[in-house]
Amino acid sequence: MDFLRNITVLALEQATVLPYLTFRLAQDGMTVIRMEHPVYGDPNRLIGENVLDEERMNSYYLCINAGKKAITLDLSQEEGQEVFRRIISDLNIDIFATQQLPKNYQKLGIDYERMRSLKEDIIWLGITGFGPDSNEAAYDPILQARSGLMEMTGEEKGSPQVLGIPLPDMGTSEHAYGLLMKALLKREATGEGSRIDISMFESSVSWLTVPITMTDTFGKRITRRGNTHEFFSPVSVYETKNGYVYVAIGNDRQWRSIVSLEAFKALDRPEYEKNAGRIRDVDRINSTMNEITKGLTTEELIDLFNAATVPISKINRIEDVISDPLVQRRLIYSEDPITGTRITHAPPPYMTPFLERSQRRLSFPPRFGEHNREILARLGYGDDDIKGLEEKGVIWRTNWGIGNL
Repeated sequence: MDFLRNITVLALEQATVLPYLTFRLAQDGMTVIRMEHPVYGDPNRLIGENVLDEERMNSYYLCINAGKKAITLDLSQEEGQEVFRRIISDLNIDIFATQQLPKNYQKLGIDYERMRSLKEDIIWLGITGFGPDSNEAAYDPILQARSGLMEMTGEEKGSPQVLGIPLPDMGTSEHAYGLLMKALLKREATGEGSRIDISMFESSVSWLTVPITMTDTFGKRITRRGNTHEFFSPVSVYETKNGYVYVAIGNDRQWRSIVSLEAFKALDRPEYEKNAGRIRDVDRINSTMNEITKGLTTEELIDLFNAATVPISKINRIEDVISDPLVQRRLIYSEDPITGTRITHAPPPYMTPFLERSQRRLSFPPRFGEHNREILARLGYGDDDIKGLEEKGVIWRTNWGIGNL
């Protein structure tokens, strides 16, 4: 995976879906340059608290933008497009990624054919809400609603609910990550670039593996079920003396282990020996289970179930998750060289060689246009040239050499 350190990514990005993808690419050691409009920028820069007491560096933005460089560029101006073309060619961009609406591709000069004419082996990625033939705007909760994810989330007799994380955003990012790796492998083998179009809607629907098959093939009504499971019992949240646990009985052997415990003898009934019998009486089983678990502490239940090799977990708060030893050793950090602020970032899905070498440290999330001068200087632009671009609004006017405070 060390070859990924030689890959350079240019991303016309904002919000979550593409920034989360490039955050993952930065964790591989790729050079990631995020590009924003010099006036509007990334709206997420303005979301959350102004923790650094400066513009466009609010807390929500800081979560998934470490490890990147940031430039501003107005692609609606010809001079902006000229700078863009030079970036693609002179900086040897390997991957260009955008989440613009397809109708803007040619207008902004970012369509695949034009990119390929500048760099024949470029890998071009376009993330859209509903595919490259649609210009319909899309936000994560809208996609959750349309894809059926909300129909699957919530209490059995309650209203549909959004998920606790933006799965259409982050799930699409993960799908795009895999496609980019395949494109890099293809380029390594053949020397050819790729065009990748990925729809957030299609990505979201792809998670409905069991619901779609059960509905369309077997005519079964699949909908939200709260904390229980459609096909296994008992599986649910149960109250304890001092909190809650989640128990998941996945087979009949685990069930026999549970009812052999003295505390759960009341559930040792012939009709419950097989999962099918337990599913038929799931409400009564859950009610009885809950009455039993309320008489024990969370810790007592975890000890009992672990000894019986039955899956159980305390319902952790985020603070509990962070303090878990398995998580602690994989958290990522970034520190601001200006204010000294240290940001804790979520761990990666796997520890990359780059993160191991850097001791799980990434550069601090970049300020608005922070690397304008650095990038332009690499392209041969002098101070007067850069000043002229600033005065014309082609790039954001910075107050110092490498940043904008």
